[in-house]
Amino acid sequence: MILTRLVGRLREDLQAALDRDPAARTALEVALTYPGVHALWGYRIGHCLWRHGHFLSARIISSAVRVLTAVDIHPAAEIGRRLFIDHAAGVVIGATAEVGDDVTMFHGVTLGGVTMSHGKRHPTIEDRVMIGTGATILGPVTVGHDSRVGAQSVVTKDVKPYSVVVGVPARAITNDAHDGSPSTSD
Repeated sequence: MILTRLVGRLREDLQAALDRDPAARTALEVALTYPGVHALWGYRIGHCLWRHGHFLSARIISSAVRVLTAVDIHPAAEIGRRLFIDHAAGVVIGATAEVGDDVTMFHGVTLGGVTMSHGKRHPTIEDRVMIGTGATILGPVTVGHDSRVGAQSVVTKDVKPYSVVVGVPARAITNDAHDGSPSTSD
């Protein structure tokens, strides 16, 4: 049961890269050459071990994957289905981060903490969020579903669903209601 579910998730990760990267030509090419996919696969194996109490084994896999892919995903993080990490290098996802389904992130993204205290200290990224190159999202903030975080933005406050945020610090430039009508907010 666990192995079947894990293999299903690995297949979905591969398909997500094929679906979202216009440069992807074949499943074999993606499986052999995409470090974001490799990092996610390593995370999924490590996370499975973590959930079953094999903490050291999970951390060893996480460390090996970081060396091989330049992506650092803590095995305790909660990552949903079909995450696509494009180009991948320099991505960091902290231990208490939560990432929803169908999220896309580009290289250099950090989902980091601002404290060394115990408890929730990393971001929650809801479903269908796009996070641009070099964006930094810090602390136990939530980025609402169907939002976009601009490249190089620094997010330290909650982001409402359907928003586009940019800048340092990030501010909303639009909050598109799900009915499709845009509105500008500060």
